Amino acid sequence: MYLVCRLLLEKDWQQQKQHQKQQQQHQQQQQQQQQQQQQQQQQQQHQQQQQQQQQQQQQQQHQQQQQQQQQHQQQQQQQQQHQQQQQQQQHQQQQHQQQQQQQQQQQQQQQQQHA
Repeated sequence: MYLVCRLLLEKDWQQQKQHQKQQQQHQQQQQQQQQQQQQQQQQQQHQQQQQQQQQQQQQQQHQQQQQQQQQHQQQQQQQQQHQQQQQQQQHQQQQHQQQQQQQQQQQQQQQQQHA
């Protein structure tokens, strides 16, 4: 009986883990789309690029709010609701890692544009 319970729990945990991986990939794809749109905005607004970089550094603790504001500006409200649901299901540590990745990608894109 103990072994049966344990097997069921492990199977359930593996499924949850897989489900979280899929959600992470889905979120990263949405973030990449966001970055491409941001790139176009930055090309048109060269003078504002430095200001944008400073804002990103100051708002590292408020990354979740920043993402939601960006999506709202791009009029992707459906995606925003979807992302909120995923964030509730995922662990906070995983969200924090994803947000750091997004920031690094944005900084790299900005450096390429300067060159």
